[in-house]
Amino acid sequence: MHSNEFEQTLVLIKPDALKNSLTGYVLSQLSEFHTGLRFAGAKVVHVTRMLAEEHYAEHRGKAFYPALIEYIMGLLHYPDEPHKRRVIAIVYQGSDAVKKAREIAGPTNPHVAREQKPGCIRSLGTLVPLKNERGEEIGQRMDNLIHASATPEEAEREIKLWFKPNEIPPHMRIYPVRRCEEHFYYKDDQLFTEYAPGSVCLLAPGDVAWATDIQALKMILQGKTSDVSLRAVAAKYLTNEMCDEC
Repeated sequence: MHSNEFEQTLVLIKPDALKNSLTGYVLSQLSEFHTGLRFAGAKVVHVTRMLAEEHYAEHRGKAFYPALIEYIMGLLHYPDEPHKRRVIAIVYQGSDAVKKAREIAGPTNPHVAREQKPGCIRSLGTLVPLKNERGEEIGQRMDNLIHASATPEEAEREIKLWFKPNEIPPHMRIYPVRRCEEHFYYKDDQLFTEYAPGSVCLLAPGDVAWATDIQALKMILQGKTSDVSLRAVAAKYLTNEMCDEC
């Protein structure tokens, strides 16, 4: 089923877009009438620090990384209103889904977006200066309203990070799944096959999971290096479980 016609991409409507009541505008720009893309999955997500850090893993160590994490978690736009901190995560499916969503989103930098592609979604965003403890500017945070996967490979990683298979209808899943045959528990960045006090069950026998997740968990238990980290597997299964700001 994984062909261009069924290509998928991840779009995140970020906290700044929600705060500025731009959800309807974003959805209208990405509507099936305009793009030919269909919803394959959608949900409202309370973004935990684990999910945020895994999503932006490529930026670890950069000056803007801490602000980026707080941004996607909603801490910057809703510092005193934790009940409003959320992101709308959507999987779009259709021919050239990645390319179409990126074109409608526009350039990553909102100022560049306004210059090169006025009218695109990100042209409504802004840049926020980042300063150190001495008040010196050390970079900029891009409040660019939405995220859209850059490549089909990135889309696969991100969709598997934000969505469990059962949040996408069976006939719309394009990545292999497997039925779990054992228990997997998670606690303090450790994996267990039996319940440990305070642990959370990620998967149980009979659960449907991404095949790559099950493969990663088995490799981790064997002490082997996996291309998919334990936190990347765990993040989606802990989504909306608890209010987590740590």
